[in-house]
Amino acid sequence: MTKAHQNALDSLRRKLPGRVFTDEASCFAASIDNLRLSFAPDAVIKVSKASDVGVALKLANKFKIPVTPRGAGSSATGSAVPLKRGWALDLAGLDSIKIDAVARIATVGAGAVTADLQSQAEALGLFYPPDPSSKKYTTLGGNIACNAGGMRCVKYGVTRDYVLGLEGFLADGSPFKFGLPLKKYVSGLNLRDLLIGSEGTLGVVTSAALKLLPKPEKRWTGMFAFKSEASALKAVVALFKAGHNPSILEFLDRQSVGCAERYTGKVIFEGHSRSSILLIELDGTPGEVRKQRKALLDFMAQCAVAHREARSEAAAEKLWQVRRTCSQSMFSLADTKLNEDVVVPLEKQAELIRYTLKLKKEIGLATPTFGHAGDGNLHVHIMYNRRSKTDARKAKAGIKKLMQKVVDLGGVITGEHGIGLAKIPFMSMQHSKAELAAMYSVKSALDPEGILNPGKIFEPFEVWEHEPVDVQLPWDHR
Repeated sequence: MTKAHQNALDSLRRKLPGRVFTDEASCFAASIDNLRLSFAPDAVIKVSKASDVGVALKLANKFKIPVTPRGAGSSATGSAVPLKRGWALDLAGLDSIKIDAVARIATVGAGAVTADLQSQAEALGLFYPPDPSSKKYTTLGGNIACNAGGMRCVKYGVTRDYVLGLEGFLADGSPFKFGLPLKKYVSGLNLRDLLIGSEGTLGVVTSAALKLLPKPEKRWTGMFAFKSEASALKAVVALFKAGHNPSILEFLDRQSVGCAERYTGKVIFEGHSRSSILLIELDGTPGEVRKQRKALLDFMAQCAVAHREARSEAAAEKLWQVRRTCSQSMFSLADTKLNEDVVVPLEKQAELIRYTLKLKKEIGLATPTFGHAGDGNLHVHIMYNRRSKTDARKAKAGIKKLMQKVVDLGGVITGEHGIGLAKIPFMSMQHSKAELAAMYSVKSALDPEGILNPGKIFEPFEVWEHEPVDVQLPWDHR
């Protein structure tokens, strides 16, 4: 640390007493996210009120000190790690949730946990639809940073669709208010949407106004087995052509189902072991759900080989447990996985799955795939053993081929997780030089000193050159 940076840190301590930490434990905790690469900051600022962020950024900008905002640290791509050291801005303390039940608007701190907002909204008969699988620990600020999605996006959309206004601070410590807790707002340029999905590289969000919906009166869950991945994914396209409107439509390939069956010791569909599966939820009024259910069962009778439906919330939970089990059960195949959240057009999903099976044979590594088939967002996994140089080489080659195939199919390299560090090598596949230059010009305009989450999205980075850390994180299931 330079003398100037030490002076800045001393000044920060005076301005934010009791909120600046430089001990080894605090710095290590802020050095990692779910990518499992560790880059320790020089200091951690545990924010207790929004104005703390402005104080920290004003000093950091003056002394050109890197600042990395973070919430739960659950990013799958390295978005929340302090690659360039500097200061880690821990926003978890900004966890307030206030709900206006009449206006159906929630005002939340960036550190508020997604599941907490959902439970408080439901107690008032309201509904916050974005539901990433990490919702029990992920923060709403983190959701905004990567424009998080989840299973209900097929009907209700992603985080961006519910953000009415953002408050926070620009790189120089100036406060901003982009949008308001109003459902109509067209004053000036829409910088609110520019910040959503920018992974903390353009500004630091401290609070958000979020739109809520009336909670659906009734939900129904059904599980359907298919002979092959292609038949399941073709059914998805046909289902929408027939006018069905599910609130969730999840896909599990046969590799994923096999992992889940081995893990639990139970066959999901007797007589149809390791079949490909669609999990579907319908919602609405009781009358609407009855009508939708009948139409869906009639439709599925023509293409599925077996089905099971939940008659209670407890029964529905058992069906969804199959989906949740898949991720952790994959570690029976290898000790490490690449979890890619690619998106392709609905009618191209069957072709993508055919390619993953071809890739499996080509590289000799398992490629279990599941995900949000209703919106084309499939989580393709490449399983490998970290200590095996041969496995690592195959996985590296495989992921590059997968990403190129996704782009060739008219898809995108990430639909939920963001770019962070892990997806940087594939940005040039997705975007032209002119597009990347335009993005960087926006970054330079809003953050001329380049202090906000530096090294993410734009600068070259190779994940394979860094050794992951063996650490137990709060959300680990194994």
